[in-house]
Amino acid sequence: MKMTVPNFWDDQKVAQELLKETKTYKDKIDNYEKLVNELEDLEMIVTFIDEGDISFESEFEERLTELEKNLYETKVSTLLYGEYDSSSAIVAIHAGTGGLDAQDWAKMLMRMYSRWGERKDYKVKILDLIQDPEAGIKTATLLIEGENVYGYLKSEKGIHRLVRISPYDSSGKRHTSFASVDVMPELDDTVEVEIKQSDLRMDTYRASGAGGQHINTTDSAVRITHIPTGIVVQCQNQRSQHSNKDTAMKMLKAKLIELKERHQKDKIEDLQGVQSQIAWGSQIRSYVFNPYNLVKDHRTNAEIGNVQAVMDGEIDHFINEFLVKNLTSKK
Repeated sequence: MKMTVPNFWDDQKVAQELLKETKTYKDKIDNYEKLVNELEDLEMIVTFIDEGDISFESEFEERLTELEKNLYETKVSTLLYGEYDSSSAIVAIHAGTGGLDAQDWAKMLMRMYSRWGERKDYKVKILDLIQDPEAGIKTATLLIEGENVYGYLKSEKGIHRLVRISPYDSSGKRHTSFASVDVMPELDDTVEVEIKQSDLRMDTYRASGAGGQHINTTDSAVRITHIPTGIVVQCQNQRSQHSNKDTAMKMLKAKLIELKERHQKDKIEDLQGVQSQIAWGSQIRSYVFNPYNLVKDHRTNAEIGNVQAVMDGEIDHFINEFLVKNLTSKK
């Protein structure tokens, strides 16, 4: 065991990485043993029922349904074999066309992903938030920390469409609004990305909270622009400008790596102007509140009739269907 070596803690970074890897394997083993134990319990209950004790039938059905659900989720988790799938994720939400409705829609999506993270016992942090004084948010960036978060949430990247009766329209008309969701892996310090300092422009500004209240009185918020591609990242969640800069740089590196791989470029410096190609396109999912209730993913045709449940963070069905379809299409 490497952890028993006397000088194991001399290199804190390596030690922490090894502990993280060990925990990952332990969690997988614990989950497997839990599934096996549950199966054995159900087999025992079946013998009671076969012997004529029907009082166990209801419990058997409930526990079997739960076991099937857990088995499916475990199977889906084995599809997360991408280089960064095990990482935490940075989720950026931007209001699109639709005015106040679009800004309200962006806020609803922010809540949806926050609730999803909480349901999974992940840590959810707000890295950046620009609210509108009238309603909703213009943009928000969340950090959702936990194992495999990026692997799951990478399926959420794209345009999300809302159809509902607008609460901001006195005539009661139905409105269509759009918001974009971008998902990046949170990179640790071991991932090196060569970025020329001359390609960066850093701006500082005063961080602000809800209702325009200042988080502090210094220009601690940081905005970094990668000039060749036009990528802009920003962070204001910490009081320290240095901490905000470090977080913003992690976001930028993740975005540049994603773009480099998508456009099959050898170097970051080859990404001249590719940001302009990432434009508004067709929606990946529609959320219909009126004239009926339905959430439909247009890539997999997965549907859920309970819109409120989805807005409360129940999006695993869409995530799982996307992962399964992607695996099938690659075979």
